[in-house]
Amino acid sequence: MTHIAVIGTGYVGLSTAVGLAELGHVVVGADIDAHKISTLQSGVSPLDESGITDALGRLLKSKSLTFSTDVLTSVADASIVFLCLPTPQGDDGSADLSYIENVARAIGSHLSSDAVVANKSTVPVGTSVQVAKWLGREDVSVVSNPEFLRQGTALQDFLHPNRIVVGGDNATAVEKVASLYSKIDAPILRMNAASAEALKYAANSFLATKLTFVNAIADICELVGADIFDVVGGLGLDPRIGDQFLNPGPGWGGSCFPKDTRALVKIAEEQGYDFALLRGVIQTNDEQYERIALKVVDVCGGSVTGKTIAAWGLTFKAHTDDLRDSPSISILTLLHKMGATIRAYDASARAVEQYAWIERCSSALEACEGADALAVLTEWPEFAQVDPSAVASALRSASVVDGRNVLNIEAWKSAGFEYRGVGRN
Repeated sequence: MTHIAVIGTGYVGLSTAVGLAELGHVVVGADIDAHKISTLQSGVSPLDESGITDALGRLLKSKSLTFSTDVLTSVADASIVFLCLPTPQGDDGSADLSYIENVARAIGSHLSSDAVVANKSTVPVGTSVQVAKWLGREDVSVVSNPEFLRQGTALQDFLHPNRIVVGGDNATAVEKVASLYSKIDAPILRMNAASAEALKYAANSFLATKLTFVNAIADICELVGADIFDVVGGLGLDPRIGDQFLNPGPGWGGSCFPKDTRALVKIAEEQGYDFALLRGVIQTNDEQYERIALKVVDVCGGSVTGKTIAAWGLTFKAHTDDLRDSPSISILTLLHKMGATIRAYDASARAVEQYAWIERCSSALEACEGADALAVLTEWPEFAQVDPSAVASALRSASVVDGRNVLNIEAWKSAGFEYRGVGRN
């Protein structure tokens, strides 16, 4: 049993706090957001994350997990402090470390002797060294313990990871953090801090590259009359490639891939290396939004001016409520700028004021009422269950752009739809 403080209760911090408490440690989750902490103290997760709310009630009752707005008191008795703070993209593409710097400077004098500070946040190479300077404590070690969590399944990913990475230059501190995960059956990789920090960026950038490659292949399939499902089915059976992240779609987004790929390009640039490959990946992904938007324009007869578009899905992927850098929002923004009215349905998407031009509907069919075309932009399973005949009756024109390939193409064509998918005709 180790006393741990987790600073930051976003999806990474909350999943880390709950996961470590599930492993038998005593954990306090600290955050300056009083409303969020109050919600957590009542046993309710403010995030749409599978399993979190169920675990909260049990862990709070056992007192193995508590929450506080008093960050300084929270770290005073902790032997390990996890930094799970935002690292948003700066104007030049680099990661903004101001949240980490402010917290590190604030907690330095309040840490106990021989405490370990572990970076969970995705940070540029060299940040562990910088955090140590901000802390101003020679008796406190800093390690990198990057997360590899997927939004929507973050707690499950924490408890059942493919690997655990701990990087640092103090072997004792590395082992102290590694020991937290002794109950988990997964490889624990020990390395220096720079390698751990680089690994996180490499992992996200590789996955983004794989997705972009498949989207590009899907575009070629449409041009030559091939079917992307047949192509990726064969690709995925090659063990050198694997069958994950081979689903074509409207492009990638979310809170990680966009900022992490751009940050890695910036890191390389600062070292004098032009990461042209990754720059191309980012550009191609941005272009994918426009390609999907133009499919909608095409099924509307070449213009969406004065047209109403029904959109199914707003979140950047299914099983989350997150709209950050959502491809759906990017595509709908393009259509809105072209003169379209947008009616959308997403049961989980957060209400965000800056998207007031999107008319939110209470059901998938309601979004279609009187619309000129339908765009499926998030892969929520419920969309595959909607009766295409009912959709055809609600729409002015039976036209659909299936940006996630979630619909049964034969059923929708049989219902009279002009169907446009991704990578198939």
